[in-house]
Amino acid sequence: MPSTNGHGPKRTILYARVSTDEQARSGYSLAQQIEALRDYAAREGYEVLEEVQDPGQSGASLERPGMDRVRDLVAAGGVSMVLAQDRDRFAREPAYHYLLRKEFEEYGCKIRALNDRGDDSPEGELTDGILDQLAKFERAKITERTRRGKLQKARSGKVVGGHTANYGFRMNAARVGYAVDEPKMAVVRRIFRMIGEEGLAITAVTKILNKEGEPGPTGGRWNTKAVRWFVLDDVYKLHTSEEVAKLVSPEVAALLDRDRRYGIWWFNRERWRRTKISEPSPTGEGRDYRWKVVSTPRPREEWVAVPVPDSGIPRETVEAARHIVGNNVACSSNGDRLWELSGGVLRCSECGRRMRTSVTRKKGGKRYFYYSCASRREGNLSSCLNRKTHRAERIEPVVWDLVSALLTDPERLRAGLDEMMDRERSGSRGDPDREAKAWLERLAEADRLRAGYQELAAKGLMTIEELSARLEELETTRRIASDELEAIRRRAERLEGLEQDRDALMEFYAGALPEELERLKPEERRRVYGMLRLEVSARPDGTLEVHGILGESLRVGAENGRAVCDPELAP
Repeated sequence: MPSTNGHGPKRTILYARVSTDEQARSGYSLAQQIEALRDYAAREGYEVLEEVQDPGQSGASLERPGMDRVRDLVAAGGVSMVLAQDRDRFAREPAYHYLLRKEFEEYGCKIRALNDRGDDSPEGELTDGILDQLAKFERAKITERTRRGKLQKARSGKVVGGHTANYGFRMNAARVGYAVDEPKMAVVRRIFRMIGEEGLAITAVTKILNKEGEPGPTGGRWNTKAVRWFVLDDVYKLHTSEEVAKLVSPEVAALLDRDRRYGIWWFNRERWRRTKISEPSPTGEGRDYRWKVVSTPRPREEWVAVPVPDSGIPRETVEAARHIVGNNVACSSNGDRLWELSGGVLRCSECGRRMRTSVTRKKGGKRYFYYSCASRREGNLSSCLNRKTHRAERIEPVVWDLVSALLTDPERLRAGLDEMMDRERSGSRGDPDREAKAWLERLAEADRLRAGYQELAAKGLMTIEELSARLEELETTRRIASDELEAIRRRAERLEGLEQDRDALMEFYAGALPEELERLKPEERRRVYGMLRLEVSARPDGTLEVHGILGESLRVGAENGRAVCDPELAP
């Protein structure tokens, strides 16, 4: 077996990543990377332990299934090197590259790319670091040019493409503005007329449109949220040319027709930020990866107004509709009762959304309480096929039966709680303290570099433009490091919360008599569900799938309001 200067075998992990769905589907880029890495490993005498691929994964985050696998393999020991074709295959942010290098060094493993220019010396690391920063700077310049180009386009009175046109409009032939889509705009005019002139509520409008089979904005059914957006969107509200002239540049104002009226399409209203996160799967098998999208409103003075064609809706109708919508307060659907499985305990097994609550009244005044999928309640039947409604009086006792059985068995309860905490700990990549230390070092290094750059600028050895570019890069590094430290802090808080809930459950509820548990009020039952991190999936066939603290997922039905665990129902 090959060895490295008598210090043991040379073992490597090959890592390949592609960032787009097209590359992931074609497989060409992944195959090319793996082939190049195999050739290098064979030439240098490395034993390949595993080939890890991340198809369709962005390098802007470390939250990737393949990278998690690499980090787990390195943490297990015995890995000499992790090899990728290019440095940006590991991560596109130098800060993440730095973290991986520090983490792998703790296990005696090096991180290498075929396009490395330097070596293990401080000078070599400096060379690669500079090249990483240059590559990042080029990407940042491209992003900034794109952003400025869009802003300039909007300021020149053009609609920026890349989005779906507002309902009732379509992009014009040149794709720089809106044109009225008459069939759809007729629906919009009718919506405003029903609300603003006839005084109908939003719910009544959606029911009428759905009953008539009118396709919604996304092709499915109408919902109250879409109608509310229409009423409040300035794209449908008419403005005089004088009003528009105050919102746009003089050049755009000069092109306006004084005899016409315009709607306003707003650009640059929000700042969007996408972050890739991973969480332990509720079933304990693997991890779930998803994008977290956060939007923050930009200051009003940064909005850019773009005139669009007349929607044909009288301004007084729009104002009246907005007045009605603004004063519209949704009616409570809780029926003056506490729903034990609300707040995310009960979810749809098909789409994963929380189950909504509703109350129906029969003749004689008797009320019935139901849980149903939020998609169904909003009329989005095309997005979820689970149309089953679940009687609260039937399924709430079923879930409490299972939990009561767990609470009366302290040994089983403690084992389940310990397993849940182990899953939470496994969600951390390596040692949290060591990871936090690496990010703190990165922050300290950014502060040192900032002082150095400022000193160079003061001595005239760096231009103001160069200083601004370097400080912007450092600010990005600081933001990434701060975000990662915050994520580590949140994980620690979650683990601490689990420990506190475990102690409370074992002290106050474990070993209680069945009759004592039966007397617990709905508020206390829901509190217990929260401490147990219980998740229940409602299925279209009427059964429930309970997983989480109970260990294996249980498929249960209901009989006279009590739990029935039928082996034939087991998944």
